Amino acid sequence: MMMFENTLAFAKQLDAQDELASYRDRFHHPVINDKQVLYFTGNSLGLAPKSAKDYVNAELEDWAKWGVEGHFHATHPWVSYHEILTPAMAELVGANQSEVVCMNSLTTNLHLLFVSFYRPSAKRFKIISEAKMFPSDRYLLETQVKHHGFSPDEAIIEVAPRSGEYLIREEDILAAIDEHQDELALVFFGGVNYFTGQLFDMEKLTQAAHTVGALAGFDLAHAAGNIPVKLHDWDVDFAAWCTYKYINGSAGNVGAIFVHDRHGDNTDTPRFGGWWGHNKERRFLMENTFEPMTGAEGWQLSNAPVMGMAVLKASLDIFQQVGLTNLRQKSLKLTAFLQYVFNDVVAQFPDIDLQIITPKEPERRGCQLSVKLIGTDKTFFSALTDAGVIADFREPDVVRLAPTPLYNSFEDIYQFGQTLKTLLAGWRDE
Repeated sequence: MMMFENTLAFAKQLDAQDELASYRDRFHHPVINDKQVLYFTGNSLGLAPKSAKDYVNAELEDWAKWGVEGHFHATHPWVSYHEILTPAMAELVGANQSEVVCMNSLTTNLHLLFVSFYRPSAKRFKIISEAKMFPSDRYLLETQVKHHGFSPDEAIIEVAPRSGEYLIREEDILAAIDEHQDELALVFFGGVNYFTGQLFDMEKLTQAAHTVGALAGFDLAHAAGNIPVKLHDWDVDFAAWCTYKYINGSAGNVGAIFVHDRHGDNTDTPRFGGWWGHNKERRFLMENTFEPMTGAEGWQLSNAPVMGMAVLKASLDIFQQVGLTNLRQKSLKLTAFLQYVFNDVVAQFPDIDLQIITPKEPERRGCQLSVKLIGTDKTFFSALTDAGVIADFREPDVVRLAPTPLYNSFEDIYQFGQTLKTLLAGWRDE
């Protein structure tokens, strides 16, 4: 285990040893009020790759040159543009290429997947999920069970942290699966909880679900591009994720789905249909009967939003150059350094109650630390923002910090510590 020091010289030493340090320069770093900020919110919106403009301009030029014929004659023909994203995206989530496709947006995709994988019966209708999941996921569950005629209070089983704790114990999830096994239709979790940053054991949860005859699906919004994932090997049934957080795909850009081959290869698997999911060899014959493609592509509805996908391609090309394994190695060290610097600074102010609620064990988290500002409101977070630290606030009193390995440096973390120290000193003196 590396011994850290909370000094500028040590931070610079770590940056000098970092083989991925040069990738920082491939991204635009925001300058606000004439000052380059410390950006720790890649878990909300990743930074813009400098290459993105060239990727989009190439498609704009082909649009100007070809018009509608760009669907077939552009440098990257638009009719199949989504296919060039698949290899990199499948690699990010540990899937076969047949199991992944980029399409739509996250919650839209989850609703489409629930058509296929939440098919409750009078006996099996319950869904087990984590308490304090992202609101859009909770709304998804609520409206899905209502759509099928069930009461959310009865159908949705939320596993919460024990009294006085912030994290959900794995044994409590497994106990809930066992308790409701005869009525359980689906286990559905965020791979990484957005609020606490807790990483769930997706392989174990999937196995537990399958053992009792249920299916397992995951929202990977805070996992994809952040932690190593092996969806195929873990036997996960389905998953979906956005691309604008750790994957740096730009605000609100296209999402992606995973459907395990055992479901995707079965064209009788129920789903909603659209012409882009229809047999692509017959797509333009305009036939009346839907014939789904095999694999995840059979869940597509509409043709690809090429301009957004061009931005996504710019980032995915960087991921393929770096490799998620290398990013994870840096992430572990970067997040551990943030944990050390934070604790070192806070220890100097014993009368102020700030604590990290993200798991301390590196293998149980990604590159996020959630900090609880006990007894405060949003005022302290606003002071951080005014001081040039771009983080993320969640009610009632949590600041989320994400040291992202593609573009954050160890010096960023040291400077954050100095800013935090200055603010805490001022706060104590008030």
